[in-house]
Amino acid sequence: MKTRGTALNPHNRFRTIVTDREADDWYCDPDDELNPDSLATEVTDEQVRTIISRNSSPDVPFDRSINPYRGCEHACIYCFARPTHAYWDMSPGLDFETRLIAKPGAAAQLRKELDRPGYRPQPIALGVNTDAYQPIEKHRRITRELLEVLRDYQHPVSIITKGALILRDLDLLSDLAAQGLCSVRVSLTTLDNRLKRTMEPRTAAPATRLRMIRELAGAGIPTGIILGPVIPFINDQELESILDAAANAGAERASWIMLRLPLELDELFQDWLERHFPQRATHVLNRIRDLRGGKAYDSRFGERMTGTGPYADLIRQRFNRKARALGLGRHEAEPLRTDLFRRPSGEQMNLL
Repeated sequence: MKTRGTALNPHNRFRTIVTDREADDWYCDPDDELNPDSLATEVTDEQVRTIISRNSSPDVPFDRSINPYRGCEHACIYCFARPTHAYWDMSPGLDFETRLIAKPGAAAQLRKELDRPGYRPQPIALGVNTDAYQPIEKHRRITRELLEVLRDYQHPVSIITKGALILRDLDLLSDLAAQGLCSVRVSLTTLDNRLKRTMEPRTAAPATRLRMIRELAGAGIPTGIILGPVIPFINDQELESILDAAANAGAERASWIMLRLPLELDELFQDWLERHFPQRATHVLNRIRDLRGGKAYDSRFGERMTGTGPYADLIRQRFNRKARALGLGRHEAEPLRTDLFRRPSGEQMNLL
């Protein structure tokens, strides 16, 4: 498969660490009878100069985000972030899943950026491009360190994840949520563990994600789901049952996203379809192109997340009808407070 990059770290910019995962280091989910084998993961440390990324996209409900890691062990075949790995001279395929970049100085850098006189607080989305609670977080703890800083500054944060490790941080999340400073969205794509194992090999099982919703909601943390991506003829038939399960688990809000295939992801996804769903592959790809004016991807704002045409309209209608019947809130982000933001003094920090 052709990609824009294959070599790792040609300029020796970062320090590279190679680790062989032990059994308890790797993804392990008792609800997933199809647990994957251990893999070797290569981790490169990046010394960051900035940590808050800004965007002006009208398609997302936030203007700033933080990604503690580049690349993701979860290995979701549909991940829109895969092509970004090519900019680091690595492949969007296997390298994206096994050659990761960690940002160990992220928390210290975040303090610097929040301390700048001109900084004005707005919710920070944590783990947008790659999951902040992928398995590497168990030992690196960069996400937890970031949350500790946000708690100290009483800064609002929203999290998107499919990683059960988030339950480790219920103490921090519940503290933030009690002040109206935190919300969580759990990505829920299927209730079929076999399909999950095919699409998202090293993510938490559907039953575990429903347990995540229950425990997060039970801790007083506003919790919703992102049903996405919707993939024609692969998981679209589950739309109503996923919403039912999420609502029963305690989700308050829900949103959906249509599959999108930018750059190399188009070829990667086609290869995956041919291997796992050969009889459906042509049908799926034709429908995807129907959604994008005959193309695999349309990057225009207002259309890239949902597509256009009769099929997109049908998914929207089905989703809205079911979400309304279940009392799930509108898909916009939960309102989080910004008026509590403060810069803790050195004396205050010593007391925490």
